[in-house]
Amino acid sequence: MAEAIVGSGPAQHSLKRVIGRKVLLLFVVGDILGAGIYALVGKVAGYVGGALWLPFLVAFVLAALTASAYAELVGKYPQAAGAALYANKAFNIPFVTFIVAFAVLMSGITSASAAARAFGGKYLAEFVTMPVVVGAFIFLGIVALVNFAGISESIRVNVVLTIIEAFGLLVIIAIGVYALLSGDGEPARALEFHPANGAFLGVLGGTALAFYALLGFEDSVNLAEEAKDPQRDYPRALFGGLVVAALIYMAVAFTATMLVDTETLESSTGPLLEVVKVAGFAFPPKLFALIALLAVGNTALINMIMASRLVYGMARQGIVPKVFAAVHPTRSTPWVAIVFTIGIAAVLVATGDVSNLADTTVLLLLCVFALVNVAVLILRKDVVEHWHYRAPSWMPVLGTVACLVLALPVTGRGGDVYIRAGVLVAVGVVLWFVNRLFLAGRGDSGGASERQEPS
Repeated sequence: MAEAIVGSGPAQHSLKRVIGRKVLLLFVVGDILGAGIYALVGKVAGYVGGALWLPFLVAFVLAALTASAYAELVGKYPQAAGAALYANKAFNIPFVTFIVAFAVLMSGITSASAAARAFGGKYLAEFVTMPVVVGAFIFLGIVALVNFAGISESIRVNVVLTIIEAFGLLVIIAIGVYALLSGDGEPARALEFHPANGAFLGVLGGTALAFYALLGFEDSVNLAEEAKDPQRDYPRALFGGLVVAALIYMAVAFTATMLVDTETLESSTGPLLEVVKVAGFAFPPKLFALIALLAVGNTALINMIMASRLVYGMARQGIVPKVFAAVHPTRSTPWVAIVFTIGIAAVLVATGDVSNLADTTVLLLLCVFALVNVAVLILRKDVVEHWHYRAPSWMPVLGTVACLVLALPVTGRGGDVYIRAGVLVAVGVVLWFVNRLFLAGRGDSGGASERQEPS
């Protein structure tokens, strides 16, 4: 077992186990639904034509492969550090552990930053005019306050926002059902397959983009220390959430392409608003814009919850200074980690844009997912006393291959995304050596006078 560095101060307060199975399921669904489907459905159409539901189906299958690895590992090690903990146990190389943790951390923050930029853009402009950055900063401030209030409060907000964003997608599906019953639209267009770069590369590029809309299933791993029964509840919530999200996405994709031509969908920054405007029954576009804003907000909230818990878990494992493990004595939230992650998000909001931040998120996580799939196989030798889910071996093997393929430039991902990801990893390398020098300066090589197994 990996040792955690604890001191007499910041790690004394423990996180509360307050999350049950139903709420965890809603958390997974809410983390997956959100900014991705509301913003990217039209861009996926640019890769495959009218059959834009196909990349979402393929992305679901590939995501399920990696999800099986997470389901097994969180059952074996129900702690908050997620992929960093698994890398630490599988490879036992501190530098690798840190880089994995940093990549996951930055992927969550870049995703939240992309959502914040989307929040401050066209959707918000339906109600008030202000610079995108200003709206994004205000939004980040609200997210920070909700996160600090407590995990129970944050989850309650997440539940409400999940219901609202799911309602918005159900509105789109209802529009599609009404169109089918009334004979409107062109259902045959959903079967038109016109890949821009050939069948294989078209589906591959569309799948890589659709994969972003399915990201989020991995975030709930970082709530393992706050779940009541993670060994039994997490696998059911994870796979159940993926299935629910995939079915909703495919129905939304079918409706969108049936009612709106591919060119319009691809060029629109609010593709689902295009569907509402041509609906056979009236639904206020401003109301749908509000729903979309809340959906985008939910994406950012969950990502920032994940990021702060990850920093907390890293501190508990001695990967970053233990001050980040400080838990507020009355709110029981990792307040130092929350301040740190919000600060990074603010910098990204001021210097990036939605599409590049989203692409960077996908690339970083695909690399992490490949490593997690390898780790679950290596850790089969580590037998634990309690029961936990065990994935069929072929799933993480195929998951590794799928993640590496989707990370390749053949998907159509721009070179600037690889440069940005490389810079972020380089920053992580610098932080690693700074941390080691800090420990050396204190006469501590990474240990502490007081050690204990992580709880």
